[in-house]
Amino acid sequence: MLAARRIVVKVGSSSLTTAAGGLDADRVDALVDALAKILEGRGAEPGEGDKEIVLVSSGAIAAGLAPLGLDRRPRDLARQQAAASVGQGLLVARYTASFARYGRRVGQILLTTDDTSRRAHYRNACRTLDQLLAMGAVPIVNENDTVATDEIRFGDNDRLAALVAHLVRADLLVLLSDVDGLYDGDPSTPGTSRIAEVRGPAELAGVSIGSAGRAGVGTGGMVTKVEAARIAAAAGIPVVLTAASQAADALLGRPTGTYFHRTGRRSRDRLLWLAHASAPRGALTLDEGAVRAVVERGGSLLPAGIAGVEGDFSAGDPVELRDTGGRAVARGLVSFDAKEIPRLIGRSTRDLARELGAAYEREVVHRDDLVLLHH
Repeated sequence: MLAARRIVVKVGSSSLTTAAGGLDADRVDALVDALAKILEGRGAEPGEGDKEIVLVSSGAIAAGLAPLGLDRRPRDLARQQAAASVGQGLLVARYTASFARYGRRVGQILLTTDDTSRRAHYRNACRTLDQLLAMGAVPIVNENDTVATDEIRFGDNDRLAALVAHLVRADLLVLLSDVDGLYDGDPSTPGTSRIAEVRGPAELAGVSIGSAGRAGVGTGGMVTKVEAARIAAAAGIPVVLTAASQAADALLGRPTGTYFHRTGRRSRDRLLWLAHASAPRGALTLDEGAVRAVVERGGSLLPAGIAGVEGDFSAGDPVELRDTGGRAVARGLVSFDAKEIPRLIGRSTRDLARELGAAYEREVVHRDDLVLLHH
């Protein structure tokens, strides 16, 4: 871990807030102290280069509760979004003041799943993050909760952190929690022990992880953290899961928490976002030939291979690609509106171009905008 130069750190609401739900300045400062120590090279091995840190931080909704007179996290989306709107400014202001003690600037990055699965927006996010890091700033990343439509979160910010780690080509992902690692049972139960290392998903087969929690101000649980670790490890990024109080040890490569070894290879493919962060707006049913072309030969989906359509989507939206049995085999960004698809079904692009114009001589889902779903 000591060789990690670019590190993504994720911290949850419960590690930043008081029992009443407001931001805890002392907790924020303690986290920033640990991050600044790494950025300044203190505790690093001789010969190591400068470190870069991207911070994925929850806490916006929690920070907005008290100013709006709310005594607990609201359940309805509208009030969650209102709390996020007020709290996001307070959260970034707190980080700005805390990092200023070390002469460090911060930059706010609010991401949406829709933005980052689309090619142009993905490239823009990459460029912005790279430029902030090049200029010595610390990016503070959160989901853009105030405009989320389907649900306020992607699967908590744990999943977002795994995807950001892939986006910035991180060397390490550190997930900070109020628990000091993954246990082989309920940590409060006598006889359970912390799992020091995980080399692959098979090692977790007999581990009872529990369900995602919804207590207090946070929304995540160990399930979302393990899923985030699996996503990052499969993308070639090792992961440390530990308590926020042990952030310094994790960042310095000292044994702490649970270490997830990488299980896959690194790539710059934005399709990881499409697979793990997009919400399909509809579905296309493929005939057997089209399923083989897409799944086995890595081809695009052409109009001739479509057997059915459902949903109300627009060009550029993510859709599921299903076989005739209804099983989702892939996900992709569609090139046509849902209302246009019925007249394309089963027809060749040449015929469509002749009847409807050159704009119709193209794929319904291009292979560059398509990811297979493994079951």
